[in-house]
Amino acid sequence: MPTERLQALKRLVGRTPLLEIQCRFRGREHRIYAKHEAYNFTGSIKDRMALYILERAYAEGTIEPGDEIGEATSGNTGISFAAMGRALGHHVRIYMPDWMSRERVLVIQSLGASVIPVSHEQGGFLGSIRMADEFAREAGNVFRPQQFDNLANVQAHYETTGPEIVAQLASIGRKPTGFVAGVGTGGTVMGVGRYLQERVPGAEAYPLEPANSPTLRTGHKVGRHRIQGISDEFVPSIVKLAELGRLVDVWDGDAIVMAQRLASELGIAVGISSGANLLGALQIAAEQGEDACVATIFCDCNKKYLSTDLCSDEECKEHYGSREVELLGFRAIPWCD
Repeated sequence: MPTERLQALKRLVGRTPLLEIQCRFRGREHRIYAKHEAYNFTGSIKDRMALYILERAYAEGTIEPGDEIGEATSGNTGISFAAMGRALGHHVRIYMPDWMSRERVLVIQSLGASVIPVSHEQGGFLGSIRMADEFAREAGNVFRPQQFDNLANVQAHYETTGPEIVAQLASIGRKPTGFVAGVGTGGTVMGVGRYLQERVPGAEAYPLEPANSPTLRTGHKVGRHRIQGISDEFVPSIVKLAELGRLVDVWDGDAIVMAQRLASELGIAVGISSGANLLGALQIAAEQGEDACVATIFCDCNKKYLSTDLCSDEECKEHYGSREVELLGFRAIPWCD
């Protein structure tokens, strides 16, 4: 077990700043609290899950030195496993739908991993999972993290993200009344949600998905959207909607506009899903009223989206919630051991 390298990685993951975003939404001022996950090892929240899964796999003997890591991903998870896999001496093979941003592919390849693009005709995301499973069966000595089914994904956020949010809010005399997160694998919203249920009575976790592609609401792939990293083609097995609050919807164009404004007005350069999360959190805060203290996630930075519509002109339509948001400022609440 490469104990020293795992310990080094643990020092580079988690304990991220909490940003207090000061907004005016529909005429009322709100403060939304967002974990700034670009501070992680590879720049996204997926580092938490990837490290936890690898650490547990080594402890249980399901991965050994020399094994290959094979995973299906929309990007950030692939980057996390590519970097951590190489740091631990493993070759990494990533299966990814071919419509993800070019930057994601280049970053994964730069980390020494192989990228196998999967087209719509080959099955898209479900095809990526199937091909990764087939490769593991045929090749042998392949560790499959299986992020959509692995309960360690949930546990990672139960043990790290949830406690950090509660502790950082406590440091400024506040308690969360809600938590909103877009659902890709569902690990974040499930793990933080379970922690809040145990430690903060009355606080609920709310799953978010694109209004143009409501997979959670319908149970299967519907429509298309541009919020990379959430709402894939199925509902992951680790997602238990009965344990969560109501579904929150955000249009993909609205998420793009909100992410653009966070960068251009506050200098906070984030990905598209972060714009969606802020809008979703504002919806819940508006429902809860003046005592609301809603937390969310800024999952990554904007650098993996420079070739996408995040960096193009996006019309702000009448039904977009971002039209009703005024960004007033922010402050950072650091992690303190």
